[in-house]
Amino acid sequence: MRPTWPFYSCRPSTAAGDAPPRRAGLAADRRGAVAIEFAIVSIPFFLLLFAILELALMFFVGQVLDTATVAASRLIRTGEAKAQAITQTQFKTQICDGMVNLIDCGSRLYVDVQSYSTFGSYTPTSPLDKDGKITTTKYTTGNKSEIIVVRSFYAWPVLFDFLARDTVRLSTGDQLLGAVVAFQTEPFPW
Repeated sequence: MRPTWPFYSCRPSTAAGDAPPRRAGLAADRRGAVAIEFAIVSIPFFLLLFAILELALMFFVGQVLDTATVAASRLIRTGEAKAQAITQTQFKTQICDGMVNLIDCGSRLYVDVQSYSTFGSYTPTSPLDKDGKITTTKYTTGNKSEIIVVRSFYAWPVLFDFLARDTVRLSTGDQLLGAVVAFQTEPFPW
């Protein structure tokens, strides 16, 4: 037997008078919501992504600077710098050559080479003065069996600085990358 109550279909009605009521206003329109949400989320996401990439590149350049400083310091350690009368500019060029054209060595690379009587007599000092500028750097080729400390610094131009606010900065706002090598020169004959 068939039911006597009216049977309602789940299919939408196609008659003109049976159309569902429209939601009024722009707030109810959901088209383009994904694009707007992406625009809102993508700006901080890309800022963070670029800052992380810059930080990774900065660490990479710091490691390359360290390796180049160690390699150039070998000239002083073995006495070649003294025998060939290598100047501070030539020594700086040796470090630049080890950097494989990753940086602008001209006005951004600083080299400080000093000699000490013992390892204990070396006290680390800041390369910056109270105004955030690099102090005058010294240079010596060293004598035989002398303690030498080679410090090299690079002023890295920072684009996204919100991840590295508490780091050593120059007065120009650049990040200071550094490498330090301490050794005793060999007892070379000259």
